[in-house]
Formats: sequence, structure tokens, C-alpha cells
Amino acid sequence: MRNKYSQYGFDTKAIHAGETPDFRDGATGDVVVPIHLSTTFAREKVEEPTAGYEYTRSLNPTRKALEEKLAALENAKYAFAFSSGLAAETSVILALLKAGDHIIASDDLYGGTKRLFNKIFNEYKIEVSYIDTIDILNLEKSVRPNTRLVWLESPTNPLLKLSDIAAVSTITKKEGLILVVDNTFLSPYFQRPLSLGADIVLHSSTKYIGGHSDVLGGSVMLSDDNLYQKIQYYQNAVGAVLSPFDSYLTLRGIKTLGLRMQKHEENALLIGAFLEEHPNVRKVIYPGLKSHPQYDLARKQTTGSGGIISFELKGNIDNSKHFLESLHLFALAESLGGVESLIELPALMTHASVSKEEREAIGITDTLIRLSVGIENIEDLITDLKKALDTYL
Repeated sequence: MRNKYSQYGFDTKAIHAGETPDFRDGATGDVVVPIHLSTTFAREKVEEPTAGYEYTRSLNPTRKALEEKLAALENAKYAFAFSSGLAAETSVILALLKAGDHIIASDDLYGGTKRLFNKIFNEYKIEVSYIDTIDILNLEKSVRPNTRLVWLESPTNPLLKLSDIAAVSTITKKEGLILVVDNTFLSPYFQRPLSLGADIVLHSSTKYIGGHSDVLGGSVMLSDDNLYQKIQYYQNAVGAVLSPFDSYLTLRGIKTLGLRMQKHEENALLIGAFLEEHPNVRKVIYPGLKSHPQYDLARKQTTGSGGIISFELKGNIDNSKHFLESLHLFALAESLGGVESLIELPALMTHASVSKEEREAIGITDTLIRLSVGIENIEDLITDLKKALDTYL
């Protein structure tokens, strides 16, 4: 089960895994894996596909290189690259569950994931219970005879709540459940859920893994042979695979993942400290700050806190809009994890598909702001925030 790149450090794997130059006869020794655009592959003998390639939906050389790199970064045996994060989620659910099965999920999930569970899979009679997974007793009480899977975001989106992944995995293993952890917010640079007991790690690779807001993608990493066979079948049968060009862009983005994550966190720590001192900010939520209620857990199961900060403004939703529209360097946009700083209002943007009652019940207020801190000069970012905060009320 040992990944062949496991002996190397993170940045070495990010650069070299999946991209070893080929010196065989006829090969060109490419240092960077090229974009293989061919949709089909010829063979010399009827029953022998050339190097295992038949049709690019089933296997493509560029996507294969990316999947090897993704597996190496999460210390996994296998990886899959999908056309989006939601495509990855859909394929996992289709591969592993059937009508009548039950999922236990974090109550504070990305709005698109909740929409997928509530509006799509609900039609296929798959039940979902949303619980606060901070308290492990909530999980134990929620397990039913038909429960098959536990779905965590840690940190959650957008309230940045943490789950004790090792403690959760103890329960899921005892109950024979599959544990899926969405690791999008921290990336494998700061957190590796498989080593904490998760069965499957999932990413929207559009975010930190791609890192430049120019490629859509999703990824799944795991080491269990049985789960691999099931998901591999659905990846091919459903066909929501990452294109060769997008695989190439993602490969390119990954090579600076370690450097970017360091800068994202460095800037986020300074911005978080600034926001805590500003009189127009009611509350700051960032796992890297000692004010975070799970600061000790963050230090235990992660090696860093990433670049996402959530904070509440004083005032009302109109004040929130005025503040957001007064910024210059922070693009008012959904998504996260790019080199540029982004900012959004979850109540009207990423979580608009979640009812107001449900949002407010879990703490997503009309003045909650989610900030994706980029890698710009910190002095410029803080100045931009200060000017808008000083004048929005």
C-alpha cells in the first residue's frame, strides 16, 4: 500500500510524482508531461490495448500523470481526477450507496454539496442527517441500521468548524461505515485525513490544488482496493472525467502548492489579527488564531491553518453589501484558493441555495463574510480592508 513517492518530501512529490521522464525507444524524455488530446488510441493487436490506453474517458496519459501526483500528495495508493468537485462527490455516492442508505454529514457544508444531497440524491431515496460533528456524541447517536457513510468537511464551509478526524474514524471503523473527508480548505499540504483514519479524501481541485482560478476540477484519493474498484468503474461509466488540458493546468498549478500554502497562511494570520482588533468586526473565525474554540485540535491534526477566514461585521446585510462593494483588491467573487484574494457574502452567494432558517440555525448570519486570502503583499491587503471597514457603517 506504500506509494512509490512516499520517501520524498511534499514539494519534491508535487514536482516529480507522475512526471518521470520516459527514455524508452521512441520516447522524447519530456520533463513536463505533454497534453495528450487524442480521444482514442490505436493498437497493433486486437486484444492488446497500447500501454493500456483505449479511449480517453477510460484512461488518458495526462490525466494519469495528474492522478499519480494527487495520490502521492495525500500519501494514498490511488487517485481519481473528475471534471468538478461536485462530479467527484456524485461519483463517490453513486459508487458506494444505494436507495435506502443513510449518510451522516457535517451540518455546515458547502451549499452545492447540500443541494446535491437534498435535491438530487433525495430523489433516489438516499437519506442525509446533518449534525454538529464537533461533539463526537452527536455522531454516535446518529448512526442508524441503514447508515453507510459519514461525510465531513474539516474545516467546514464557511464557519471553519473542525472535526476530530481520528476520533470520528474510531467510530466509523467500529460501525463499519465509510468515512469521507473533504480536504479542500487545507489541501494535503496542511492536512492528510487518510493518516488520521479517513477512507476517502475529496477535493475541489478548482481551489488550492489548481491554485490560479483558471481550471475546474475535483479529485478523490484513497488506498482501499475494494473502494478503488467501485469508484473506478463509476468514473468510467459516468464519464465525468477531467479533460487532458485541464489535467495539464492542474499538474502545473500543483508544483507551487507548498509555496502558495505557506504564503496564504502567513497573510491570513496577519489579516486575522488585524480583524480581531477592528472595532467594526464582531467576531473572527480562523483556526490559526488562539481565539478559535478548537485551536488545540487544529494544532494536533493539521500542520497549518490555510487561507480562509470568516468574520462577522457589526450592522446588517446592507452594511455588509456596502463593505464588500467598497473593496478594490479583494474580488467580490465565489470560489477560493487562488493566488488572488476573494471575498463573498455566503448568505447571498455560496449558500444562497440553503434556506434562511437553516443558515441562521447553524450560524451563517447576514453579516458573515468569507475571505479567501491570496498571496499579494500583506500591507496592500490590510490597507484595502481597513479603508472599507472604516467607512462601511
